[in-house]
Amino acid sequence: MQVGNKYYESLWFDRDHPGEVRVINQRRLPWEFQIQIIDSLEEVYLAIREMTVRGAPVIGVLAAFGMYIDAYNHPDEAHLADRLDHAAEYLLSSRPTAVNLAYAVSEQQKIYHAISGHSAVTGALLRRALGMADTEKEACRLIGENGFPLIRELAEKKQGEPVNILTHCNAGWLATIDYGTALAPVYKAHKEGIPLHVWVDETRPRNQGARLTVWELKQAGIPYTLIADNAGGHLMQHGMVDIVLVGSDRTTRNGDVANKIGTYLKALAARDNHVPFYVALPVSTIDPALKDGKDIPIEKRAAKEIIEMEGMTGTKIQKVSIVPPDTPVMNYGFDVTPARLVTGLITEKGICQASEEGIRSILKY
Repeated sequence: MQVGNKYYESLWFDRDHPGEVRVINQRRLPWEFQIQIIDSLEEVYLAIREMTVRGAPVIGVLAAFGMYIDAYNHPDEAHLADRLDHAAEYLLSSRPTAVNLAYAVSEQQKIYHAISGHSAVTGALLRRALGMADTEKEACRLIGENGFPLIRELAEKKQGEPVNILTHCNAGWLATIDYGTALAPVYKAHKEGIPLHVWVDETRPRNQGARLTVWELKQAGIPYTLIADNAGGHLMQHGMVDIVLVGSDRTTRNGDVANKIGTYLKALAARDNHVPFYVALPVSTIDPALKDGKDIPIEKRAAKEIIEMEGMTGTKIQKVSIVPPDTPVMNYGFDVTPARLVTGLITEKGICQASEEGIRSILKY
């Protein structure tokens, strides 16, 4: 995507610097556009855990590069497979909910357990990581193509009035290397000249909507309005939302969807007000091993995300406390939206029902 006059992806590999990968530091946005160099397994872990990068697809790709970087950094390791197994465990402990992380690590494990020799292993790990990145980018491009007709149809009904889209959290190119999931059809529709307006809820506690989605849409020149998290239901009651588009960190084989905390409430409001609620996701985010949402591990995150707010004062990024001292906190990172509330799943293979039958039709299992 364009940032100013230059094209960027949220993560990229430079062959002139083979022991590292570059990412856009999402923790500095929207106040500062910072590129961070990651050149060790520990830095990969921290980038995922502390949300320098966030979003299921990009987390998975970074983990794949993390396995490669660890192998690259230890050319004299006598027991490379053992070392990489420890690296895999380490990365898997960073964040539990997004299935892409586990998938990427598993794919890299298959490589170094099948071949030997440091040069052969590192080369194969790099090729697989690059392949995953390309696959995710193409999947998101196709999600945009497949979701676009939904917006086009709404635009035809509105006869020139903007299509009002509500989204939750950030499911744009920052979260997916390029194009995005929930935002991919939005970018496609904007490119095709369809009048749009996006309601962006702030997405507490980390404000990914306010900080990241707003920043993305502003860069793209797409009209948007920031709203408080709890305003979505009110907007739907008053006919101000035509469609809800969200992403997914893990979708089970029956179509239940784990996404940023608060997604479930948006789905309930959409159902009550007859607003279509679509989830956009690459098939890599579907976990057919899990029967339903009750099996999804829900990440509990640090209390400081709720008790503190981060913002810019003058030229300095600062945090301030917003609650009385010693306030008990429970900070769930995700919730599960039952399949019955999901109008459809937008994937790179097409749109399907949020059901085991629908998912089986696109995964062919």
